[in-house]
Amino acid sequence: MEVILPFAVMVIAISASGVMSPGPLFTANIVYGLKEGKIAGLKIAMGHTVVEFPLIVFLGLGTISLETFPEYRILITVIGAIGLFVFAGLQIKSIFGKDFRNETNSNKNSFLAGIFLSALNPFFIIWWLTIGIVLITESIALWGFSGILILFIFHIWMDYVWLFAVAGFASKAKNVLSNNNYKILIAGLSILLVYFGIQFLLQI
Repeated sequence: MEVILPFAVMVIAISASGVMSPGPLFTANIVYGLKEGKIAGLKIAMGHTVVEFPLIVFLGLGTISLETFPEYRILITVIGAIGLFVFAGLQIKSIFGKDFRNETNSNKNSFLAGIFLSALNPFFIIWWLTIGIVLITESIALWGFSGILILFIFHIWMDYVWLFAVAGFASKAKNVLSNNNYKILIAGLSILLVYFGIQFLLQI
């Protein structure tokens, strides 16, 4: 208990810089929160988990490191940017549909978005390669490889709470927005996604 409590505080404090930072996942979470409600936040978090847990394990094993990442960074960055442009285009197209406020197409959309926007986000991967690796190293030093699971438990709940809360706020905002303001908000969020895509490309 003397060790685990300080470690938990450290993980929560450091993780907040990544969990709560604005980015493509945060923006998409608002978009899906507006369309699917607060449940979208949980589905996006689940998709994020599918990517994040294996990434942490691979980092712990040393399979992925800051030295090897440049080999894949350009490919991930370009595909991620293109994906953001396409996603933004689809969102803008959706606001011209007859039932645009409730258009979801598939219950799996937000889950898949969580996977895609995590796996192809170079900033997310770099965060774990630089800041997050400190937590991984410390967890392994304290409890061996099982420490990675302890680290993940202390970290991942923040993703679920944050994304669920943001999607919930977005869902409530939808009910007070007029059709025109709703369209403007979706268009604005889509433009923000394009901006993030451009920022991806500028990092090459």
